[in-house]
Amino acid sequence: RCQRWVENCRRADLEDKTPDQLNKHYRLCAKHFETSMICRSSPYRTVLRDNAVPTIFDLTSHLNNPHSRHRKRIKELSEDEIRTLKQQKIDDAFERKQATQESNENNEQNTVSEEGGEEQEEKTVPLTLEERENKDYLKSLFEILILMGKQNIPLDGHNVDELPEGIFTSDNFQALLEYRINGGDEVLRKRFEMTAVNLEYCSKTQQKQMLEICENCVREETLREVRDSHFFSIVTDEVVDIAGEEHLPVLVRFVDESHNLREEFIGFLPYEDDPEILAVKFHATITEKWGLNMEYCRGQAYIVSSGFASKMKVVATRLLEKYPQAVYTLCSSCALNVWLAKSVPVVGVSIALGTIEEVCCLFNQSPQLLVELDNTISALFQDNNEKGNELKKICRSQWTGRHDTFEVLVDLLQALVLCLDAVSSDFSVRWNNFIVGRAFVLSSALTDFDFIVTIVIMKNVLSFTRAFGKNLQGQTSDVFFAAGSLTAVLHSLNEVMENIEVYHEFWFEEATNLATKLDVQIKLPGKFLRAQQGNFDPDMTSENYYKEILSVPTVEHIIQELKDIFSEQHLKALKCLSLVPSVMGQLKFNTSEEHHAHIFKNDLPNPDTLSAELHCWRIKWKHRGKDIELPATIYEALHLPDIKFFPNVYALLKVLCLLPVMKVENEKYGIGRKRLKAYLKNTLTGQRSSNLALLNINIDIKHDLDLMVDTYIKLYP
Repeated sequence: RCQRWVENCRRADLEDKTPDQLNKHYRLCAKHFETSMICRSSPYRTVLRDNAVPTIFDLTSHLNNPHSRHRKRIKELSEDEIRTLKQQKIDDAFERKQATQESNENNEQNTVSEEGGEEQEEKTVPLTLEERENKDYLKSLFEILILMGKQNIPLDGHNVDELPEGIFTSDNFQALLEYRINGGDEVLRKRFEMTAVNLEYCSKTQQKQMLEICENCVREETLREVRDSHFFSIVTDEVVDIAGEEHLPVLVRFVDESHNLREEFIGFLPYEDDPEILAVKFHATITEKWGLNMEYCRGQAYIVSSGFASKMKVVATRLLEKYPQAVYTLCSSCALNVWLAKSVPVVGVSIALGTIEEVCCLFNQSPQLLVELDNTISALFQDNNEKGNELKKICRSQWTGRHDTFEVLVDLLQALVLCLDAVSSDFSVRWNNFIVGRAFVLSSALTDFDFIVTIVIMKNVLSFTRAFGKNLQGQTSDVFFAAGSLTAVLHSLNEVMENIEVYHEFWFEEATNLATKLDVQIKLPGKFLRAQQGNFDPDMTSENYYKEILSVPTVEHIIQELKDIFSEQHLKALKCLSLVPSVMGQLKFNTSEEHHAHIFKNDLPNPDTLSAELHCWRIKWKHRGKDIELPATIYEALHLPDIKFFPNVYALLKVLCLLPVMKVENEKYGIGRKRLKAYLKNTLTGQRSSNLALLNINIDIKHDLDLMVDTYIKLYP
């Protein structure tokens, strides 16, 4: 590049200089460059494009200037050189014109004039001083908002109720503005130097407008990658409270250009009580507001709290009706048994799950309480130290999300009750009033017979799906073989349903034995007796009541839910996991993926050659070298150097790993959900903001301030 500059300048005396010497000791005036070669990102800086070459020279004026004899001599151009230079300028101008015409054709807003005239290239209008200052001012405001989002600083400062009457204090946004002005920001100082001290520098409306633009620009960075990848899956997390309103967190799964499966948070969706309205708004937000084409959606999963499952299932059903390829699946971050328990449409189960979460939360808040629980467990399991130590270890984890949550709870129940009773009856200064009060309330809840029966029945019913669910969260081979074991799981549950009287009798007996151990009275629920209002059937026993109200509907629901979530299309997709070489090896390379891969036929680049390509894929791994290990995951297979020679296999693996049931192998690409949980944990409900949350969770996404400023000026001129 330096050599071309020297040649164009006709400086023969500089031809022997090195690029380093030229860069350090010589400068070229900006007037020698065409305006298209100059980027004016700021009124204070002139930046050249990477391919900039000086082409503008007046090589004849010095001949008529008597004072030029002492200036540097400029080599005169020959006619051939002048002709070459002119041709180069013409070619450059033609290329720019062609690029402009192509961009105009792609832009629907630009239309060809009716008279058939040629489109004229619009010249960039230089900004006035006022426009430059306004842009710099807006850029400063956006920088402050992005800082607040990244650092999780709420917009509001002190509440009005906290301050004496007549005292004005800045909110956090204005305080940072003032700090920046005091730090020497001349643009902000000029803007506000004549403004009253107790006047807001930036109104709440303007803050909201700018935050929405920040959110959209940051989200668009991720969505652009999703569109480039074509295929994606949609996952939602549990409904959360954002400043007093219920919202649904939405995440998207896609494979990026580096062949990495990523799960990114893309925003909150306001929750609706009516599932049909929610389904319509959910679809409209994804397609119209966020610009994703649902024709490329290959999976959908919804992690929900108790009570929300039936509504989200309506959303899934409506999307499946429009987009059959968007397979409804379980999410890899949620244990199957926990997901099934939350979806059971029995009020008692929802109450029990809520109680379990509160107990776990209370003990996790107080290390002193955990020590007390350890001592209680040690006393109860003196004869079985191994079991006691295992339970102590479990208590220090998030055990409410385990596959065997209800088994753990039944084993721990006596220790939990004894520990909470000891705390609630201790009137010393050892425990504060909050812990004593919560211990009393939770002890009463745990010793309710309705709760005991519920957890025992749930433990026994979910024991049939525990191993199956655990395999779904295992290695790729575990998931493949789990898909084949679903028939056996359903067969076992159907057998239970056919003999429900016998099974329920055993379950109820276990519940009564546990209640007796805890001195809990075996009785019908008080709410049921009050609802009868004197019409009580004397033949109604506790055993019959819980069979009809709990055991039967729970088993029926779990059978149906397993059939819904593991549809025929979902199972065929999981059967295609035999493409992963380690699974092939376990099957002795006797696989038949083509029988199941037809569901993805339209997603393949060359579907006609699929059979031959799969044969080559099997041969490649069957006759590999002795020192070559078989890739054990889709992640490893996608990163093989020669995967590009198997385009159909690559396309299939890419779509398969998008299924929400498949776990994100590389943890650093699934960090969106962890950051979401951290934001919700660290931010008070009243201080949460859907806009700032996106900035905080996607902290590593680049921010284009110029784009934000230009967007704001266009939307709010």
